[in-house]
This record gives sequence, C-alpha cells and structure tokens, in this order.
Amino acid sequence: MKPPLQFWFDFISPFGYFASLRIDALAARHGRTAEWHPLLVGVTVLKVMGLKAIPQTPLKGPYAARQIARYLRRHEITLGRDPNAAPMNPLPAGRCFAWLRAHTPAHAKAFAQAALHAHWVEGRAMDDTAELRAVALAAGVPPDAVEHALSDPEAALLLRAEVDAAVAQGVFGSPFVIVDGEPFFGVDSFELIDDWLVVGGW
Repeated sequence: MKPPLQFWFDFISPFGYFASLRIDALAARHGRTAEWHPLLVGVTVLKVMGLKAIPQTPLKGPYAARQIARYLRRHEITLGRDPNAAPMNPLPAGRCFAWLRAHTPAHAKAFAQAALHAHWVEGRAMDDTAELRAVALAAGVPPDAVEHALSDPEAALLLRAEVDAAVAQGVFGSPFVIVDGEPFFGVDSFELIDDWLVVGGW
C-alpha cells in the first residue's frame, strides 16, 4: 500500500473547501488515500510567517477574491457564504476534528466534510456549538463521541499538536498537500500533483 497523501486545510479557507472536494479522488486515481489534517492559518500565516490575512493584503486580497470567483465558475460551485465576509472562529471545528482524528478516526473525515459543506454551502456557523453538534450527529458521529469532541479539554491540545506538526513540515497555507515528502501548496497545484504521481516525481 502506497503512503497516503497528507492533506492540510483550515475550515475558514474557501480554497481548503475546494480542495476537500477533490483530494480523495485525486489520491484514488493513483492507488492512494488522503489523510486529512486540521490547520490554523491564523497561526501559520499571521504568527509564524508574520503576514496579514489575504483579504487585508493590498493587491493580493483583490486577486484572491477574483481567483475564488473564477474557480467557482470553472467548477460550477455555488457557495451559501460570502468568501469575503469576516471569517468564523475556526477553533471549535478544528478542535472537534482533531479529537475525532485521535479517538474515532473512522468518523473524522465524514465530520470534516459535513462541517465544510455546512459552512461553505449552507452558510452555517461552525463556531456555534449547537450547529457543530447537529452537523456531527448528521454525519454519523456517535453521540458520546460528539459530546467528548465538543467538551474535552484535550481537543485543544490535539489541535495544537496538529498545527505544530504542520509547521514542522513546512505547511503554511490551506490547502497544502505533502506527497512522499514533497510539498504542494494551493488547490491550483492539484494538476501538478497528478502529474507528479503519474511519473513518480522529477
């Protein structure tokens, strides 16, 4: 079995959401799986890199907004949330996902997919405990696991460990994919990843 692709994303990243719709199929085309990891760009970009958030960055902010609109048209995706609106607090969803990864990994990806869909397509607030609980239960996460994921203090430590691991591997943005140790940033790098996997790198 070939090693899985390491897929890092932040729940507040529209590009992370776009990538989540494609990463598993991309991996499967090459006999791989994708291992999903939570990321906090508020840590990697704002704190570690010392940069502003993209929407507040001159020149780059307007370009990113145009890039999002272009991607939506190209892939025929309709969002229920304005990607230029102030971001939600990513900690509750990130902590919940990190706890599920550690304790009930069979349910973690389903939760992440459901939370991303609820936030970006349905426009729901994934920093609201009631909304998170509803989404997790609807995704098939056992009720006791949901309650632990939402209330266990360990969840914060697990998310912090994930972010620390991301930084240690050079991960800085969402989405980010590591293929056999080779880093790729951005959903627009997926075609490059495809080519890389076909030939085994260069």
